[in-house]
Amino acid sequence: MAIPDYQNCMLPLLEFLGDQNEHSLRETIDHLATHFKLTDDELKQLLPSGQQTIFSNRVAWARTYLKQAGLLEPTRRGYFRITQRGLEILKRKPEKITVKYLEQFKEFREFRKRKKRPPCKIKGNNKYEKQKTPVEALEEAYENQREELAKELL
Repeated sequence: MAIPDYQNCMLPLLEFLGDQNEHSLRETIDHLATHFKLTDDELKQLLPSGQQTIFSNRVAWARTYLKQAGLLEPTRRGYFRITQRGLEILKRKPEKITVKYLEQFKEFREFRKRKKRPPCKIKGNNKYEKQKTPVEALEEAYENQREELAKELL
């Protein structure tokens, strides 16, 4: 199986938190890796920066988006749990949770307004670009700029 994008991590992450216990990011990443049946090679794949694995980055972004929508809350550094709103969403049994789904929450819309920037051009498939985390998009844009500069210099 390919590494799921951050939006495909959202519902399984929320379901994992449905036990209403406090969980760490590490524990959540491990659970989701098992859920998605990721191989050791997939779990070792790094972002272009080499600073973080692709999967842990995607789970962290899924957590951030769910937090901004008020579906989970931090309890202490590196730990979080589901909120009442998150439990209500699970009761509705959504087929999938995506950015579009989260737009129904005022807090999430405000979060998205705060982070809006002028769009930058990134080479690639537009559908794929929407599945990237912000870090992945930035790193790809940086790599594209380096390649273009190298071509110009040569």
